[in-house]
Amino acid sequence: MVFARIVRVISTRKARSFLVGFGVSAVGFGTAFACSCVTARERVVDSSQFMAEPLTDASSLENNMNDMRSRMEVMILGVQADICRRLAAIDGQEFRVDRWLRKEGGGGVSCVLQDGKVFEKAGVNVSVVYGNLPPAAVEQMRSRGNDLKGNNFPFFAAGISSVIHPRNPFVPTLHFNYRYFEVCEESGKKHSWFGGGTDLTPYYLNEEDVKHFHRTLKDCCDKHDPSFYPKFKKWCDDYFVVKHRGECRGVGGIFFDDLDEPSQEAAFQFVQAGANAVLPSYIPMVLKHKDDPYTDKEHQWQQLRRGRYVEFNLVYDRGTKFGLYTPGARIESILMSLPLEARWEYMHAPEKGTREEELLQVLRTPREWVE
Repeated sequence: MVFARIVRVISTRKARSFLVGFGVSAVGFGTAFACSCVTARERVVDSSQFMAEPLTDASSLENNMNDMRSRMEVMILGVQADICRRLAAIDGQEFRVDRWLRKEGGGGVSCVLQDGKVFEKAGVNVSVVYGNLPPAAVEQMRSRGNDLKGNNFPFFAAGISSVIHPRNPFVPTLHFNYRYFEVCEESGKKHSWFGGGTDLTPYYLNEEDVKHFHRTLKDCCDKHDPSFYPKFKKWCDDYFVVKHRGECRGVGGIFFDDLDEPSQEAAFQFVQAGANAVLPSYIPMVLKHKDDPYTDKEHQWQQLRRGRYVEFNLVYDRGTKFGLYTPGARIESILMSLPLEARWEYMHAPEKGTREEELLQVLRTPREWVE
């Protein structure tokens, strides 16, 4: 496996402002914490506002902004920059930025903040890859009901994926992923869909924080389809389960896959809104709890719960498996989601009536957090 890699550390405190025009309308990418929304007819991709150069040549992106591949790449690069700059501003430490190329086609931009003051490890990855699907990945897709006919399947995938592991055990871990996928059959028939979601893994239960998190996601969903939140919330509860432990990884959020309705444009708008809801759903609890005092015992509990996080990601997570099945996969980026520290104790069980047991009860029986 050969990678052409560009490694650099850049300032993540630049002002956030760029535009991309889609036909007669334009979309400004940003969040409630850092945004500049504009309207114009021009098709301009200002790559200086990204964490690294796009994987596709900027002129090619600008000339193909009616194509979903280009729109998705620009969107996820913008979201990556927003999130990295916001996290770096909170932590005081910069992200390491690796721009890498995959010899089979495409590449990615991996941004990692490690051993920070607030974040023990925060990774925000973008990948834009293409090539031919390996047999294991084809079978995985067929097992989900995708009726792929033939033996040779050219594919394209673009996505953003992030895991944020805080230092303080009273700040939850956050995961999100939003992606677009295309695959062509030998006949030329093209299948395309979106997937993704955002979920929260606390170490100590704070109901106010969890309700804020779910309410933010529900508000985002309701603007596009009122059926999305209850459907995707249940999907999240059912998916993020450490089955051999009989407990959920966290308190859920939303999760969806194979989304191609009611139209590709509507699905894209929803995915973009979901990505831009990440910071408003999470940053308030970071600011609220990052300086809370904690004990060695509470830190050890955090490490035990991170052990469960590792178990889920390595045993059950479809995204991890797909990445490992893909030829030329960049292992460092795939395993970026793992924490710096985790702990396993033989036959550990929290004492009755403790906050640790309170969390475990919620993880064993998922709850509804908003109406």
